[in-house]
Formats: sequence, C-alpha cells, structure tokens
Amino acid sequence: MELLSTLRSFKFSIFIHIFVSYSCYRPTDSGAVALTQATIDTVLATNELVFINFYAEWCKFSSLLAPIFEEAADKVSAEFPTAGQVVMGKVDCDKENSIATRFHVTKYPTLKVIRNGQPAKREYRGQRSVEAFFNFVKKQLEDPIKEFKELSDLKTLDTKKRIIIGFFDQKDCPEYNTFRRVATNLKDDCQFHVGFGKGNNEKHHLLKEVVQRLKNDGSTVAQMHPPGQPIIVFRPDVALSNERDETFNGSLLSYDEMNVWMTEKCVPLVREITFENAEELTEEGLPFLILFHKPGDDETIKKFKDVVLRDLIHEKQNINFLTADGERFAHPLHHLGKGQDDLPLIAIDSFRHMYLFKDIRNMDVPNKLQQFIQDLYSGKLHREFHHGPDPEDIPALESKVGPPTTPPESTFKKLGPSKNRYTLLRDEL
Repeated sequence: MELLSTLRSFKFSIFIHIFVSYSCYRPTDSGAVALTQATIDTVLATNELVFINFYAEWCKFSSLLAPIFEEAADKVSAEFPTAGQVVMGKVDCDKENSIATRFHVTKYPTLKVIRNGQPAKREYRGQRSVEAFFNFVKKQLEDPIKEFKELSDLKTLDTKKRIIIGFFDQKDCPEYNTFRRVATNLKDDCQFHVGFGKGNNEKHHLLKEVVQRLKNDGSTVAQMHPPGQPIIVFRPDVALSNERDETFNGSLLSYDEMNVWMTEKCVPLVREITFENAEELTEEGLPFLILFHKPGDDETIKKFKDVVLRDLIHEKQNINFLTADGERFAHPLHHLGKGQDDLPLIAIDSFRHMYLFKDIRNMDVPNKLQQFIQDLYSGKLHREFHHGPDPEDIPALESKVGPPTTPPESTFKKLGPSKNRYTLLRDEL
C-alpha cells in the first residue's frame, strides 16, 4: 500500500514538472524558432506576427546574419512574452525545401513577414541590426487603427491617402476584431480610423454626418446600414483620383470577404513608385507603364488614373501602372534624354529598354495608350529601337518635327533584387 502511494506521488510529481515546463515554455526564449514542415502551419495559425529568416547554411550572407537575427529574437521575446503575439522564426531552406518553395524563396537570406497567417506583400528590406529588427517588430505590433471621438477629428484626414473608416457599437465585438485583423495586414497601404457609438441612434446620426463629409464632387456612399449594425466605409485618395466612396456590403464576420474587399480598395490599380518600394515592384516581373510628373501635378495624376481605369484595366495582370515624382526619379528621365521642363511624360520600362510615349497630350485619346502597350507586346517598340521605324510609319513620322525616339536601356531593372541572394541595399553586412 505504501509502495502504491509512493508511485502515485512520483507520477504526480512528474505530471507537475511537465505541466509547469510546458506552461512556462516560450518558443522564442532562446533565439529564433526553427520552423519545419511539421510545425510551421501551427506557428503561423496561432500567432499574430511571424517574422521569418529563410537561410542556407552554405550562404555567406546567411551566416553573417544568423547571430544578429538570433539576438534580436531574444530581445523581441523579452519585450513581447505574451503567447500568440509574435514569433521570430527561421527556415533552413536546404532541409525544408518544400517551405522555401511554398514561400517563393530563391535567394538567401530572405526575410518575410506573416501577419495573421497571411504573407505580407513586402519582404523586410531594412537595416540588418538587432535594434532595427526589434524596432521593426515593435512597429508591426502597433495598432494600425486610430480612434476618433468627435466628427471634428476627421477634418484633418490626408486627401492623398486611401482611408478605411469603421463604425462599431463597441470595441469588444467580433466584427471589430475582424476589422482589426484585416487592418493589420494592410497598414502599409491604407489609413484606418474607427469610431465607437454609445448608442444606436447616436452612432447612426454620426454616420450620416461622416458620410456627408466624405462626399466628394457629388459622390455617394453605396448603401446606408440601419442603426445597430456596424459599417465600414472606404474613402479614396480624393486629391489624386476620381474614385467614389463605397461601403462594405459583405459579412463583417468573414475575414476572407473583408480582406478581399479592403485589399482591392487599399491597393489601387495605379500605384506610386518610390525608392522604398521600387525593388518590390521590380520583383513582380511586370513591365512598368509610368507617368513621370512634376511634384504637385495632381490633375495629371488624376487624368492618368482615369485613362488607365477606362481603357487598360484588362491589362492589370500584364503591366504595372505607376506614377513617379519626376524630381526624385531624375535619373531615368536623364536616360530618356528628358528633364524637368519636359514633364509630364509617359514611358514603358520593359526591363530591357525604356520607350517614350510620343505625346502625352494624346494620353486620353481612346486606344492610344493601349496601342502603345500592344506595340511593346508585338515587338514593334524593340524593333524600332534597333532598326528605326517600320516602313509603314515613315511617312507619318516625316510629317512630325524632330527625330524618332531612341529608347535607352532600362534603369529600373537595376533596382531589382539579385537572382541569387538577398539584395543588401544600403546596409551592407
């Protein structure tokens, strides 16, 4: 009997030891978490943010980065110990080739961000230091949604930003939780604001006022929701486009529905290229149709966006439609033989050569830009680059002033990432 009691006590002690060990275990307690095919889905599904270092043992740059990333993981774990909040992980791409293939990793080390189980569009391309990694994670975990208390708080909204505004009875509700998760994924593309009503009638009154304020040149919100129901409103970058306000008409409990709708609204058909996102856009592998404009030339930007939406929306899988500040991107203009006085102008960068649209005044002539793109597909632009204008075009060209365009080599391809390893950019290891 005494022996049985001793065995029971021993078993209970083992159980307590295992339970305490498991309860206190944090995967980021000691460096980055090694992710495998067997564990990665669970980690992605149970954490708001997962920051992954995809590496190869034989890669020099991976070896240099490893201790920095490990130290940063320890610092992140100490600052954010709550389970389910953040994990810094690592994937040995030689051992876990299927994971590397799944996340389209072909260069090492590649640093990717997964939010709420969904890969972010942008890889991490910032400075590679412990402090930089820590600050990046900290920023990613910041609440992307700004709460407004009064209608006057919305008076200062940036008219050059795309904005999503949510209205909910209270913060502690499943609809707002879905809204917050999607907003976290799109924080780099949109601004998010939220208001909480003390009562249905009060919120409905506030909604009417906000909708009225968000109207731009006669635009209207598509559907008014009755009091007691949450509502999400999209306001476009009204200073730069002629798009209209819209409300979300899907299920506010469906993450997938809301994510698809908000992504469509937050990521416009025509995007602005900057030095910060140029590598990312280049990596998409699509030719660029670029409007180079003077700073502040909002009307030309609006006109270009209208033409693209009207005539070229069917080309969105084949072409990246972009606007570029002509002052910031003076180098490509120089290669085109153009300067600030020649702005605005339109060009195609095929990543082999750059081709100039002959006369921007014809931008909104039906099918003119479409024909420009078709001439790229058919090889006509490339043919003319090497051999001069096609014979059938010579009479038309001779009637115009000045020689035919001689396109230079692509300049934007130089901003693209290396095919074999991660581009170090401005923070060489």
